[in-house]
Amino acid sequence: MIEAISGRIAALNPAAVTVDTAGGVSYLLNISLATFSRLEGMDSVRLLVHESIREDAWVLYGFIDEDERELFRALVGVSGVGAASARMILSAYSAGDIRNAIAAGDAKLLKSVKGIGAKTADRIIVDLKDKIKAAPGIATEPKSPVRATAVAEEALEALVILGFQRQASQKALTKLCDNDPTLTVEQAVKKAMKML
Repeated sequence: MIEAISGRIAALNPAAVTVDTAGGVSYLLNISLATFSRLEGMDSVRLLVHESIREDAWVLYGFIDEDERELFRALVGVSGVGAASARMILSAYSAGDIRNAIAAGDAKLLKSVKGIGAKTADRIIVDLKDKIKAAPGIATEPKSPVRATAVAEEALEALVILGFQRQASQKALTKLCDNDPTLTVEQAVKKAMKML
């Protein structure tokens, strides 16, 4: 079992990172927007790993910290929540927000994530309420704004990879970036996900 992967960041987008290791092997790891925002500007990284091994695929998920990986594993342990849905939840809200929603029984927050219906949101809360504790005040670092067009292009790529339709995503991102050209990629994707 792979516990962590360290190396140079060869490619990075809002949904995945490719890490070149010292042994000459490159790994593609699926990531959340939270991990992506923390990897921006970094040359090398050490990511914690969750392996998903199926008959047809061996997929790696990378996490910048143990808190996010622990929450991901708890979510995929809930019946009806797959790795894609767990990553979507972690991309829509911070780990602290998700923990607080579960602890408070806030199904509305979970239902606002694409692909999470009322039954699944309720199941997440019932299954995890006693296992997941509310997060202490977690502050997120503000990210420096980048050009609106570059943000829109990168955010569009992330939304398409996450399963949203290209045309609808492009429309939402155009509106968001026109209203606030200082948005970061993570902010644009999160706001667009709520609009779609």
